[in-house]
Amino acid sequence: MIIIGSGPAGLTAAIYASRDGLRTLVVAGAMWGGQLMLTTEVDNFPGFKEGILGPDLMDNMWKQAERFDAEMIFDDATAVDFSSKPFKASVGSKLYEGKSVIIATGASAKWLGLESEKRLRGRGVSVCATCDGAFFKSKKVVVVGGGDTAIDDALALSKFATEVKVIHRRDKLRASKILQERAFKEPKIEFVWNSTVQEILGRDKVEGVRLRKVDSGEESELTCDAVFLGIGHKPNTEIFKGQVQLDKAGYVIAKDTTKTSVEGVFVAGDVQDYWYRQAVVAAGAGCKAAMDAKRYLERG
Repeated sequence: MIIIGSGPAGLTAAIYASRDGLRTLVVAGAMWGGQLMLTTEVDNFPGFKEGILGPDLMDNMWKQAERFDAEMIFDDATAVDFSSKPFKASVGSKLYEGKSVIIATGASAKWLGLESEKRLRGRGVSVCATCDGAFFKSKKVVVVGGGDTAIDDALALSKFATEVKVIHRRDKLRASKILQERAFKEPKIEFVWNSTVQEILGRDKVEGVRLRKVDSGEESELTCDAVFLGIGHKPNTEIFKGQVQLDKAGYVIAKDTTKTSVEGVFVAGDVQDYWYRQAVVAAGAGCKAAMDAKRYLERG
């Protein structure tokens, strides 16, 4: 079995597959471990009453899979061929073949592209309000974006923060009507229209943002303790185009939970699930994909 991806979905699939005696290869990627490698404290993954660091959680998952003889390649898959069996995956200059494949490449959060944003990731800059919102109880936070993700994040953060300011580059939201109505009614949420974030301020932690008005170019500074980016995600499916069925946004389409349009190729995690985007959900999907793949292989 070839598992492409090494976040919670991919590594959970590797644990189940290798423990069941399947020869399991994990194409982990040059940057292995998924989005949890970019987080600090993880408080909402079951089993860790004091929380656990994201990289430590992923390291534990990999060591568990390795204990059952799963093999990992720390390089990116550059191409796949699902047109015939065995299925093929190109990794660097090598070609690997498998009787079954699990796609678990996840989705990447969209970033603003600022140096300060990269430097302060995990120090007040986050792309997951559900994951990190509780760390900013009684603090002032900023949400960037105007779609469903941003407004959903703003509503979630209003339960913890004393003040939530939504920075949007337009003068109206793109979010669904029901989310807009809820946000406009929430007294903790304020909107800063026609503005973009030019810089995230702070040396060792977020202390504020520098804003620029889209129409006038006027700049100003806003004090805050955290910046949550809600500008969307992009599924990591470039190499799967033309190989399995994707939806308009590029996510893998699953039927019967984990089956793709190609028999013997399965999917798990954020590369298919654009709604929940939680580590525990991805891990559960990895379990299901491995079990489905095993049943497929047993049928011959």
